[in-house]
Amino acid sequence: MISYDVAECGCPLKLFERPTPTPQGTEVLLRVLAAGVCHSDIHFWDGVYDMGGGKQLKLTERGITLPLTMGHESVGEVIALGPDARGVKIGDRRLVYPWIGCGQCPVCTRGEENLCTKPKFIGVHRPGGYSDHLIVPHARYLMEIGSLSPEEAAPLACSGVTTFSALKKVEATLKTEPTLIIGAGGLGLMCLSLMKAMGAKGAIVADIDPAKREAATKAGALATVDAKSPDAVKQVMEAAGGPIWAAIDLVGAESSARLGIDSLVKGGKLVIVGLYGGAVTISTPLFPMKAMTIQGSYVGSPSELQELLNLVQKARPPRIPMTIRPLREANAAITDLKAGRQIGRAILVP
Repeated sequence: MISYDVAECGCPLKLFERPTPTPQGTEVLLRVLAAGVCHSDIHFWDGVYDMGGGKQLKLTERGITLPLTMGHESVGEVIALGPDARGVKIGDRRLVYPWIGCGQCPVCTRGEENLCTKPKFIGVHRPGGYSDHLIVPHARYLMEIGSLSPEEAAPLACSGVTTFSALKKVEATLKTEPTLIIGAGGLGLMCLSLMKAMGAKGAIVADIDPAKREAATKAGALATVDAKSPDAVKQVMEAAGGPIWAAIDLVGAESSARLGIDSLVKGGKLVIVGLYGGAVTISTPLFPMKAMTIQGSYVGSPSELQELLNLVQKARPPRIPMTIRPLREANAAITDLKAGRQIGRAILVP
């Protein structure tokens, strides 16, 4: 088997050739059909997270070791089963749920493995989809994709379930009030697509890139705003007809979080999803005075991914823009994403 791994942070991915693994116990071996390239991969590639104030969180402090085969948005065909594997058969095409926890702690047993403090995430802690083969520890992490193509289904494992989980956190106002979406990259366009399937009123989308604002307009945004404009907050409120009840920050920078906070109505909610980095200082009296909620949202649970798959297969929302690239172009794909040249999602195909 071949894979493209982070062998040294900040350096080009390295081609590795290894023996194709034989599944053991409950493991399932997949032949990879499609693997999404996610913005989170850039943090793994760089090896650090910007925590603001000059502080950094290093890859090694998250329990991640090199070489690392990235890729947590994977669809594959089942080609071999461990002796104890049940629930799938040879030839099945399945989407991989990558946010695997320890399976034993209270968080995991209540169905939120994505929040486990001892994660075993595929493409992060264990080899992922930037490869032609992939081992999944148990068939319960393999989800049916129905009539979806592998390329359509792959981004649902992160881009899809991440935005879906965030949208569910603002569900109280989703159908009655416009939502502010900050960031029109792969997550932002996925968010717009899912909002249509969920019957949302619509979104005002803020981004610093005119090409991405144009993509958001084509995807059905009610209005777009230049996020770096000095009067961005005013533009958001004018487009919404007043302060915003719900904002979803898909960037996670100091400036994007500030835009979300400053656009909120009294009693409004900001959900922060993005991991760009930085820090925000907020006067503590504003929390009670404005009665606002600031909530983090990290990917999604297995049940949320299943709910999302059911929704997508039933409603068939518009497909986000995709660039299909051969696996050998993994370096170019992640470089283009980091440079802001990628519109929508890049999908690697072995």
